Amino acid sequence: MRVLAIDPGPTESAYVLLNDEGVPSQWEKVPNDDLRALLSPSPWAQLLAVEMVASYGMPVGAEVFQTVLWIGRFIERWGGPYKLVYRKDVTMHLCNNRAAKDANVRAALIDRYGPGKDVSIGKKANPGPLYGLTGDCWSALAVAVTVVDSEGEAA
Repeated sequence: MRVLAIDPGPTESAYVLLNDEGVPSQWEKVPNDDLRALLSPSPWAQLLAVEMVASYGMPVGAEVFQTVLWIGRFIERWGGPYKLVYRKDVTMHLCNNRAAKDANVRAALIDRYGPGKDVSIGKKANPGPLYGLTGDCWSALAVAVTVVDSEGEAA
């Protein structure tokens, strides 16, 4: 299943497109307006997966509300099937630990596409499937992998 996954932010968001084999084929961090313009149900993805904000009882600032607003705008523009994915579900799925940090999630993704960095990331002369993935695109990939795996379990 082709999945477009988004790690949303208040002004910019990262996205990853997984192909039918579950390998990232496109990723980028772009301004939210640019990402929204790209979205519409199309043959390039069958499902939109978006990391959703969760409240844990602590006060939040304007950036969190802006991010939530953009999540809604992305879903509305997409107009097709979507899944909201919470960070705790991603960390439990990939690391079996709700307290896992970004570095733990990244390591789990490297192992999944590896074994090890030499295979999963590779080098310029011999790039792996994750070669060039940076920053928030790792989080978008984690959302995509979590959704694809959970869809497989439900089938």
